[in-house]
Amino acid sequence: MAREAVKARQRKREKLVARYAEKRARLKAEGDYEALDLLPKNASPVRLKNRCKLTGRPKGYVRFFGISRVKLRELAVSGKIPGLKKASW
Repeated sequence: MAREAVKARQRKREKLVARYAEKRARLKAEGDYEALDLLPKNASPVRLKNRCKLTGRPKGYVRFFGISRVKLRELAVSGKIPGLKKASW
């Protein structure tokens, strides 16, 4: 489980990216890279990291579900994800 501060920092970056997305796209289209440099560094989408929405785990992220592989397996075994079950053959 990630520390709360790490998860909060990630949420803060997500908000910042969303707020500046339109402005960044416009400046990039115009080719105004000096103005792009003046924007906050955390407004760049490159600085985002895929993290589990439940635990904040950065590794083993399953993009389709938005959670880590560990939580995905726990939820699948307990029947919380409809249509998904543990494979056995």
